[in-house]
Amino acid sequence: MKSFFYPNSVALVGASAKKGAIGNVILNNLRNFRGRVYAVNPNYTEIDGVECFESVKSLPEPVDLAIVATPARTVPGIVEECGEKGIRNVIVISAGFRETGTEGAMLEEKVAEVARKHRIRLLGPNCLGIMNPEINLNATFSEIMPRKGKIAFLSQSGAFILAVVLWAQKTKFGFSKIVSMGNKAVLTEADILDFFAKDEKTEVIMLYVEGIKNGKEFMEVAKRVAREKPIVVMKAGKTESGAKAAASHTGSIAGSYEIYKTAFEQSGIVTAETVEELFDYSFALSKFRKAGKVAILTNSGGPGVMASDAVEMNDLELATFRRETIEKLRNILPPSANFYNPVDILGDADTERFVKALDALETDDNVGSILAILAPTAQIDYRRAVDRVLSCKKPVFCCFMGLDESNEERLIDSGIPNFFDPSRAVRAISAVEKYSRFDFHDSDILRFEVDRKGADEFISSVKRRYVGVEGMRLLECYGIKVAPFGIAQNFEEALEIADRVGYPVALKIVSPDIVHKSDIGAVKLNVTREKLKTEFFEMLSRVEKLLPNARIEGVMVQKMVGGGREVIIGMKKDAHFGNVLMFGLGGIYVEIFKDVSFKIAPLSKDDAYDMIKKVKSYPLLRGVRGEKGVDIDAIAETILRFSQLGMDYPILEMEINPLKVFEKGCVALDFRMLLEVER
Repeated sequence: MKSFFYPNSVALVGASAKKGAIGNVILNNLRNFRGRVYAVNPNYTEIDGVECFESVKSLPEPVDLAIVATPARTVPGIVEECGEKGIRNVIVISAGFRETGTEGAMLEEKVAEVARKHRIRLLGPNCLGIMNPEINLNATFSEIMPRKGKIAFLSQSGAFILAVVLWAQKTKFGFSKIVSMGNKAVLTEADILDFFAKDEKTEVIMLYVEGIKNGKEFMEVAKRVAREKPIVVMKAGKTESGAKAAASHTGSIAGSYEIYKTAFEQSGIVTAETVEELFDYSFALSKFRKAGKVAILTNSGGPGVMASDAVEMNDLELATFRRETIEKLRNILPPSANFYNPVDILGDADTERFVKALDALETDDNVGSILAILAPTAQIDYRRAVDRVLSCKKPVFCCFMGLDESNEERLIDSGIPNFFDPSRAVRAISAVEKYSRFDFHDSDILRFEVDRKGADEFISSVKRRYVGVEGMRLLECYGIKVAPFGIAQNFEEALEIADRVGYPVALKIVSPDIVHKSDIGAVKLNVTREKLKTEFFEMLSRVEKLLPNARIEGVMVQKMVGGGREVIIGMKKDAHFGNVLMFGLGGIYVEIFKDVSFKIAPLSKDDAYDMIKKVKSYPLLRGVRGEKGVDIDAIAETILRFSQLGMDYPILEMEINPLKVFEKGCVALDFRMLLEVER
């Protein structure tokens, strides 16, 4: 795609002589481009000194890049002409496609078909275009060209780019490339990321996304790219509720944004929650790739305390200084200063004291990065302080409050971030450290020997979409241990099963119409032989009274399993990313506490253990205050077997809740599943 971003010749189809028209703005922008520029419009022979041709067919050469800014209905024909002319790179600025409704969507598909037929790399439609400041290529209708930089910006929103470019001009923020994706009829984020991976002028990639079409392809490409070049993403649409399936807790908890965040993390992408973070993280990562333990150096106690708080809140560690460093600081600083982390050189400190303190921290092997905070006192010479920061061999993040414009620009030109807010600076440090902790190695995906014949027979026997506790037969086929059980059609069968599995037992209604059984009393626990008959009929009577139309297909009689910890393992199939696995604190409180973690299948062994370690209740599973921990290995294996089951069959949702985990081994007590189609 190099000729897409580095064309020697460009044609603007829909060029206009009318001031303010999009076709006129783009043409004026192209005047600064170093290559050949052609205008295409049958109504002109030239526009403002640029030769104008009647059609794409009449162009003197097959240009490297064609920009289309004509009414939507004309676009399919123009793209066809481009293909016939041998033009392989096309940007469609025009709106009026999928974003307008059904007719627009059909028109867009027609454009895509033509592009695919001619193997055209088509960006858009309904996009702003592209910018390459290196060669003064502004193929957009933004009248502002940003300065050169190391960061490529890829955005689904063209309007957001317009705002960003204006902001970047004021803050002197530079870009290597800017791309507006638009409707993504042909080219997707994955295609552009692939190019940025090879682009020598790009060191960091910044993304603004609202949705991703092919999630699996995106993850595969992003992980490969992020190994070499950090990717920072901001996802819009965090509160999109979507259609929540009622079959499982997983369906209601695994919302759209959680899935996207999981995909980003598994791909090694740093996630930003705000526009400010998007730029802060990208800029910091364009200079630094690792932060390590943090040393705070300040001439003001308040900001130093704020920074210390932020370090703890952002999963960072304050460095513990070596003895030699503390002795150096004692010799440099007044007795009332703080020699430990954070280092407070006091408000009367001059620049010499700041420089010497920074010297001491720079030579300490325990220090990974330094947050330098300076309030604008009369004693501080910012120019000299910036000189010292620029020569520092360790990552330095500045919080030079009230820094003048010229020295601010010196830091920016050197790639060193400067912040007014210490907490904001710490968040940027945290983003750098998070990137350094990503594990980019490709782990093997495990597959277990399972009873596929038995599983096939069970799936074939299912006559409906929803499967309840009777589906535990499927778990057994996949080597997941379940508590002994049977399904009774009457009390006599229930008694026989209970006598066989052993008392006490649990009774559970089997019904495709009752999902959360405990909510309506469709579960009885710790039932003894003496109370079996009473509890059996009382439960049936209660369910028939509350839900008279519910289909009752039997009663599950299951041996009660005491002790252990209750966890949940769930799976939900996402339209974009495929199977999303969930693990967390189980039982009836899962939707209240939502102490869960997610991964996108297929899973490696490392993925399974990572899921377990990420929940807040992990210390409980490990064992605290003298309590013995549970079998983490058994949980990990169950997650992997469960994931394999979800990959093998057309399952929309399923979950084991609870999975009882013991010091040795684990056992499933309940199961529910929703197949993709009605059976």
